This record gives sequence, C-alpha cells and structure tokens, in this order.
Amino acid sequence: MSLQTLSEWLRCPNCFLPLRSSGALLLSCDHGHSFDVNKRGFVNLLGGQRKFIGDSATMLDAREHFLDAGWYEPLRDSIRDIVADEAPHRILDVGCGTGYYLGAALPPGDDVRALGMDLSPTAVGRTLRSSDRVDGLVADVWSPLPVRDGVADIILNVFAPRNAAEFARVLRADGLLLVVVPQPTHLQQLRESGLAVQMHADKAAHLTASLAAWFTLEVHEQLGRTLQLTALEVTSLIGMGPSAHHSGPAGVDSAAPDRVVTVAFDIFGFRRR
Repeated sequence: MSLQTLSEWLRCPNCFLPLRSSGALLLSCDHGHSFDVNKRGFVNLLGGQRKFIGDSATMLDAREHFLDAGWYEPLRDSIRDIVADEAPHRILDVGCGTGYYLGAALPPGDDVRALGMDLSPTAVGRTLRSSDRVDGLVADVWSPLPVRDGVADIILNVFAPRNAAEFARVLRADGLLLVVVPQPTHLQQLRESGLAVQMHADKAAHLTASLAAWFTLEVHEQLGRTLQLTALEVTSLIGMGPSAHHSGPAGVDSAAPDRVVTVAFDIFGFRRR
C-alpha cells in the first residue's frame, strides 16, 4: 500500500472530486477537503448516521478460525478461478471481512491492485494483511461510494450488502460483478435448532431482480456439501455471521457431539450493461 495507489481508487465523499496524496498520511481534493490515512494503511471515509454496524473483532476472530480450517476452500477456489478468467488489474472487494477471498482471488503481477472495503475498520485492517497490493477503505455501501467512476475491473461481493447503482458506476463498462449468497439449505440444521437466524428463501431471485436494471446475469454456479463439525467449529460458524449480530456470541456446549451442517452457496457473475 502507498498513498499513491490508495488515492487512485478514491474520490472525495463530500464533493466527489478525485483524492490525491497531499502529505504524510493525508489525502485531499482540490476543494480542500482532507482525510487522515491510518498508519496501518487505510482511510476511513464514513460520515453521518448509519443504520448498520460493522463486524466486531470477536466475529472476525471466529471467521478466521473457521475459514483457516479450510471448510470454505471450495468456494474460495471457485471465486479464484472465475476472477482468473477475467485477468483483472483492479479488484474492489465490497464487504471484504478478513480478506480470505480477496487474498486468494488476487492474480499475480505487480500491476494488479485491489481495494478492500468494509464498514468495519477492524475488518479492513485484517484484509490488508492478505497482500501488500491491497489498499483499504472504511465506507458504507448504502451511501454514495467514495470510489471513482469506472475504476474497478471486478467487484467482489461475498455475503455482503449491495448497492446496484453505485456498483454500476464504479465498475468499468464491461466489468464483472461477482456475488455470492447462501442457498436456502445453507445452515439449515442450525436454523432448525434455533442456533442461526432465518434467511429469505428467495434470496437468489431477489438478488437478480435487484440488479437487473444495471447488470446482465452471465455466470451461475452452485456449491453445496455437508460438513461434520465439532462443537467449537459450530460456535465459530455461528459467531462469524449475521446470527452474531442478533444474539451475540453463540454458545454451544463444548462436550456436545459432532454435528452435521449443510453449507450451500449460489455464485453469480453479472456483466455491467
């Protein structure tokens, strides 16, 4: 990360002019709006009131514990393969979390860059660990993004909210929006046991309808399998996702027997119209 590579992604959240490096750990625009860059290499461009909160350090710890065990490797590998076919130079990961998927998807090459964006500063800080070619942005996806027009070749959006109009604006003319959402059977055993929050049964249909004005569906892949998880792994799985926002850290009896859990994903590739 450098101030130069970071600034090349960004526009001012106040007046929408391009941001430029204007001093040590400082970005500013031609209208004089300036923003401090964190020493860890990311900038926080949040402003005003927000409806949602970002993932906590506890949630991110649980996610790292679960993902590092390799349970979602097939999903990560599918994302990496789709991205590789695009040969991108600029990837924007909206809802980057710990950087697990972005780190795997980033193709080799000194000229390939990525921007990890999340509402959680802790998440963005962890994503920067995935590669020295990743810059970091703390921003709210529901606001006008402080990202320049047409700057991304690919937008990666894994289990994260979407702003279709803004995604279309920051994506290049023929860019790819890669979205992953859970299938209705995802974590069904945990939902039936009251350990995970319910989800909308028509999530995939709602997704395609919400993007239709700006994007054309080009790729649809499905992944699903059952996992044999220990009580500790179940606790991490529950604690790393939206259930943790509703009920706090999940508590599963550490002496409980192993549990069979279904994981199932829809992977969509949308081309900008």
